Amino acid sequence: MKYANNILETIGNTPMVKLNKITSEIDALVLAKVEYFNPGHSCKDRMALKMVEDAEADGRLKPGGTIIEGTSGNTGMGLALAAIVKGYKLICVITDKQSKEKMDILRAVGAKVVICPTDVEPNDPRSYYSVSKRLAEETPNSWYVNQYDNLSNTQANYEQTGPEIWEQTDGKVTHFIVGVGTGGTISGVAKFLKEKNPNIKIWGVDTYGSVFKKYKETGIFDENEVYSYVTEGIGEDILPQNVNFDLIDGFTKVTDKDAAVYTRKLALEEGLFVGMSSGSAIKGLLQLKDEFGPDDVVVVLFHDSGSRYVGKIFNDDWMRDRGYLEDEITKAEDLIKEHIDKPLVVVRTEELVSHAIDRMRKHKISQIPVIDVNGFVGSVDETDLFQSYVADKNVADKPIREVMGAAFPIVKLGTPVEEVSKLINKDNQAVLVDLGNGKHHIITKHDIINSIK
Repeated sequence: MKYANNILETIGNTPMVKLNKITSEIDALVLAKVEYFNPGHSCKDRMALKMVEDAEADGRLKPGGTIIEGTSGNTGMGLALAAIVKGYKLICVITDKQSKEKMDILRAVGAKVVICPTDVEPNDPRSYYSVSKRLAEETPNSWYVNQYDNLSNTQANYEQTGPEIWEQTDGKVTHFIVGVGTGGTISGVAKFLKEKNPNIKIWGVDTYGSVFKKYKETGIFDENEVYSYVTEGIGEDILPQNVNFDLIDGFTKVTDKDAAVYTRKLALEEGLFVGMSSGSAIKGLLQLKDEFGPDDVVVVLFHDSGSRYVGKIFNDDWMRDRGYLEDEITKAEDLIKEHIDKPLVVVRTEELVSHAIDRMRKHKISQIPVIDVNGFVGSVDETDLFQSYVADKNVADKPIREVMGAAFPIVKLGTPVEEVSKLINKDNQAVLVDLGNGKHHIITKHDIINSIK
């Protein structure tokens, strides 16, 4: 009989899959190391188990103890599997930008989940780094994993992932590309592969809002590079000890939008249902296509499963809210389709300025068409009202007709976006769309900006 004694024995030996359609313009053999075949559905199972076993061996983790770690979700899942099999408790500290699926999965496998804000400095007491350390200090018989600086992370990939890639490519791999977060995967694989063949090129994929690329190229840790981003699992606002920059030949950066779009492309074009960092990885590979030749064997690692991003990347509303969906916007009708069901807010010439201000505040808008019995006769916007207030503090009690500007231009549903854009300028803040049957809707500068891809 062939069976594993427990789930931990099934970690590793993930398949290598040739990419076809999405890499059709690359003149090289491109292979994906698909890590969601691990039992915890990510590459982090490897290093999680290694870190636990090394901590057991040197006494840092004692029987019945509590494992504590800050995680974007995947390391937490790997630690949870180890904790279940080996009899430990687990506390996972996670940021609020991580997907709900990750949080729910961690709870499902017995972890206590502590959620921290994303947009704080690493040394802020509310950050998930700081909270993890504090919990470890306060919890008896606990062990703080610290995957960023725990070099067992790199060692796991040196012992497992690197050798698997070498064997699966029969030693013919020429390039290895992977998203970089803690740095354990890229550094461990790079160390092994370069020992086998120093000419193998190692490329890290970074995200905008992270410090890795600039630090590699200049040696400067630029805090101006650090800002919030959507992509999960890669990029950092710190320099983890597991990132061995000497072994990395270079970095390429990928936007949040491209990461999301290419994650979907992998599912639709290759049948690979992967997570957002894998979208970053394949887009990074495509950006590096000039580095590859016809005899090259390029390996890209896909970190985790798309099942953890169903409510995000694979949710049309989430994608559309962030402008990630590639909807074609060519005419006025396209600009208003997301809010066409909302009624047009108007104000009458004889109403008071205070009425317009109340309406702006209630509906959170910046401009309003003005009407009388004959139709549209003017407009007011917050700039007009502010200037009127500066000139006369009693303006709130004046009728709208005394402060209104020119009426907004009116266009048809089929008017090209380019023509609509030209009508919006510093003197004219909006355009009205004729819907027919005496109904109209409004296009603002905000709608035009949201249409930019």
